[in-house]
Parts: sequence; structure tokens; C-alpha cells
Amino acid sequence: MTVQTRRFCYRLSEAPLAGGEVAIVGAGPGDPGLLTLRALSLLQQAECLVFDRLVSQDILDMAPENADTYYVGKASRCHALTQTQTNELMVELSRQGKRVVRLKGGDPFIFGRGGEEAEYLIEHGVTFRVVPGITSASGCSTYAGFPLTHRDHAQSVTFVTGHCKSDNCLELNWEALAAPHQTIVFYMGLANAALISRELTGRGLPGSHPVALVERGTTAEQRQVSTTLSDLVATIEREELKPPTLIVVGEVVRLAETLAVARPRDVSAETHQLVEAVAW
Repeated sequence: MTVQTRRFCYRLSEAPLAGGEVAIVGAGPGDPGLLTLRALSLLQQAECLVFDRLVSQDILDMAPENADTYYVGKASRCHALTQTQTNELMVELSRQGKRVVRLKGGDPFIFGRGGEEAEYLIEHGVTFRVVPGITSASGCSTYAGFPLTHRDHAQSVTFVTGHCKSDNCLELNWEALAAPHQTIVFYMGLANAALISRELTGRGLPGSHPVALVERGTTAEQRQVSTTLSDLVATIEREELKPPTLIVVGEVVRLAETLAVARPRDVSAETHQLVEAVAW
């Protein structure tokens, strides 16, 4: 079946990206359909594109063909550029008078170091703007078929970084995280799954407490696995899960079995949708 969507323009209430200005833009969790209109508009104005590892090729292809691209992706113990070098690159491109889009997976201000980069730009007198994106926790849980909150199961949700900045690894308030009736989402937590399991069960959560693992969420390669706290490490090893994988702990993950109908459907090759974003 072919679906045709009428062509439309959306008038954005902001000035075009100026020469020497940096736009820190959230690209969302992977699916290009989750990019905001504002993000798309700025992306199409970029002369220089500074992008992270988790930004999909489909999104990069939306930038002008003549835009200069700079990969600054980070994986565990493998950084194309250090954070300091990335900061310096943005300032240098700005001083060349370029329109710079700093494209980051998810939301720049949720475990995306967007705050650090904004501080650096301010210190060096660079004009910038920030565009929020759909964060991985929201996108991945929705595509996996369960909500993050539910009146019967979780009255709060907590986003936690599972990545260690130093040897003092994951100094978290485990007592608070182990409280009932909430959902905990661990970003970048695979390497510390054993610690997460041990600390949460040691603070009172049962070993049978449900966990969802969502690998490469919202993309065509999405894979999700259901497990429990006690079986978390064994499941990761057995399924050979790799980053980026989100760890979601809470009763809400059981709802995926009944809410599967709410999952976004695959878009066939015959389905075409056209969206134009125009900024004035």
C-alpha cells in the first residue's frame, strides 16, 4: 500500500542559523522519523556537521551534501576525539564564520554532555542555541512496547548513567533507586550490569524483579530481551548484547506483553512520507 502525505511547510519562529553560530541539536534515539522539525531545519542549514557515534546515517543524509562533516564519536575506551578536542573544534569552526550543527544522539542535556559543551562555548564567546531531542529512555521504551510510568505500577521514573567517569564507579543512592513503584533507566550500563544487579537486590528488590534490555532501540536493528535482576548478567552474556543497550528496571516492562499492539509498525518500502521544514 502506498500512502501519500500532502506537502506542507511549517513556519518556525526563530532566526536562521547565523555564520559563526553553533546549534547543539538532539537527533533522538535513532529513528529519523523522531527528529523534530526544528532539528531538521537547522540540520539543513549546516555548513559544518559535528556528530556523535549514535547519530544514524539516515539523519546525516539530511544535511546539505556540501557540508563538512566531523566525526567525534565515543565508544568505551575508544574516542575519535576527546571531549576537550571536540569543544575546541566547535570554537575553531565558529571563528571561521561557519554555521555549525553539533548533532548528538538522544537529547543533548540528558547524559549527552551538552551542558559541558554549552559552558565551553559561553567561555569562548560563541553564540549558540540548543534543540532538545527525544531521549533514549522514552524512545526505546515506547518502541519496545511499554510505558515508563503507569498509575498501577510506577509513579516515578529515574534516569541514571551506568557509565563510570572515574575509578569511583557508580556512587549512586542505591537505597532510593531500590524503592518500590518506580522505573529506573540505566544509560550505558552494560559494563556495570553485575554491580547494578547486586546493589539493587542487596537493597531489597527481589531477584525476580523484571528488567528489559533494549539494544539499538528505535532503529531497524532493535532487539529487546526480557529478564530479571538475578539473571541480568547471564542474559547479557547469553544474548551477546552490545552497546548501545538500555537497561530498564521496573514492573512496567511486563506491560510489553499486553501493549505490543501499541508498538510503532514497520514502514514498508512502498510507504512514502514527505516532510519539509522551512525556517524564516
